Amino acid sequence: MPHLLIFGLGYTASRLAAVLRACGWTVTGTSRAALPLDDPRIVAEIAHATHILSSVPPTGDGDPVLASHGGALRVAPATWVGYLSSTGVYGDSDGAWIDESAALDGRRDARVAADLAWQALRGDVRVFRLPGIYGPGRSALDRVRTGTAHRVAAPEAQVFSRIHVDDIVAGIIASFERGAPGIYNLADAAPASGNAVTEFACDLLGAPYPPLLPVTSLSPMAQGFYAANRRVAATKMTRDLGVRLSYPDFRSGLRACLAEETA
Repeated sequence: MPHLLIFGLGYTASRLAAVLRACGWTVTGTSRAALPLDDPRIVAEIAHATHILSSVPPTGDGDPVLASHGGALRVAPATWVGYLSSTGVYGDSDGAWIDESAALDGRRDARVAADLAWQALRGDVRVFRLPGIYGPGRSALDRVRTGTAHRVAAPEAQVFSRIHVDDIVAGIIASFERGAPGIYNLADAAPASGNAVTEFACDLLGAPYPPLLPVTSLSPMAQGFYAANRRVAATKMTRDLGVRLSYPDFRSGLRACLAEETA
């Protein structure tokens, strides 16, 4: 019976766990409340898991999963090991399309270091670099409903890549049987501005557009986000993993979110 051990049962990993459990898998997940990283039971879980995935982001001190269990993971008998990274490791490309061969941005020290550390852990690791993630309960629709949505007075040419959570799940599951170990961008086929996404969410909900805010009014973290402009190419996802996106653009994805949330 396949057994997936997930480090960090966050939004994406929980969605994956639900799909696999419905298919008969055993899924064990770590969390601060139920199974923290320093719990001695994790050593046994590593030894028994057929598949291992980490979705835990790095901290200023490095990757917490590798710090706690790197040695055990290096020799674990699992036939599949994966890590959820970020396309933020690429930095700014001035709007150009970039694939997995693009240079990494040294200013993202923690993210880049964790990404490289998982690649170096063992020869069969799959690193999934993810852009902005959205889905039911976590999308522009929710921000519009709660009044936290905003539009930013950024250049019209500034775009971001994103992906629906269910397409991430499909990519991970496809990699269980297809594709060589290595790096995979998982992204939809239609990078777009944040304003376009917010406005479409407003249209779906019949809500007015929020006012335009200057970039300088945002938090330093948000300003850093708007300092990057890139289109993420996911050719390997379709070519090597055989993934055909259920939601190739934000419009189809947001419509599906609304349908699921109101069903």
